[in-house]
Amino acid sequence: MAGVITASQPSWIGPFTGPSPRCFRKLVTGLRREGADAVRRGRPWSLLLEDRVLLVAAYWRTNLTLRQLAPLFGVSKSAADRIIHDLGPRLALRPRRRFRKDAVLIVDGTLVPTRDHTVAEQSKNYHYSTNHQVVIDADTRLVVVVGRPLPGNRNDCKAWELSGAKAAVGNTTVIADGGYRGTGLVIPHRRERGQAELPAWKEEHNTSHRKVRARVEHAFARMKSWKILRDCRLKGDGVHHAMLGIAHLHNLALAG
Repeated sequence: MAGVITASQPSWIGPFTGPSPRCFRKLVTGLRREGADAVRRGRPWSLLLEDRVLLVAAYWRTNLTLRQLAPLFGVSKSAADRIIHDLGPRLALRPRRRFRKDAVLIVDGTLVPTRDHTVAEQSKNYHYSTNHQVVIDADTRLVVVVGRPLPGNRNDCKAWELSGAKAAVGNTTVIADGGYRGTGLVIPHRRERGQAELPAWKEEHNTSHRKVRARVEHAFARMKSWKILRDCRLKGDGVHHAMLGIAHLHNLALAG
């Protein structure tokens, strides 16, 4: 069965993966170096590594069912499922181990509607969701850390530590919104009890804080153009692998 979508046609790469064909080739080369294309026991893959990577990215980008997606690549539904489970974790973003001494990071949580109720809970959007703590570099706007998903009813100040994001950034300066009170992060000034308004210097600081912190919201907007983050059907760690993989592809596209 011949496929319609193939990585041999560069015109398919940008719309489904985000990065340019040149960055996509670098990604595939890195995966091949890590052993993603090693000969394995049993039936060999029916698609080249480039096409398998494109299939996973297309699944995340479009959120088509496997029954819909598989014929586009000329494979069976079960083969497409095996490809996603094999390559999804391999495409995951590697958390940064070290940060510059003067680095400033931004953290915020985002909710991903998730159908697997064993990892999700009803949240403020009234959907069963998972809470993902995402940390970006304030200068480069690249995603540097994605915490493990927690049930969507966990508030951000708890999820910051429980997801592992806090441990991953160490003592690096991190700014956040007012939902992170008591965490030691840099958050906006708030009026004290009985205080009518904030002093002018605090208002000015809050304005600057909002402008910088908006960068993480822009990152969320770009990442959620991947439709699987609007309604994730994957089970177990699937939503985590999807978030990490999309963060990786987002960084490749942003860095050019």
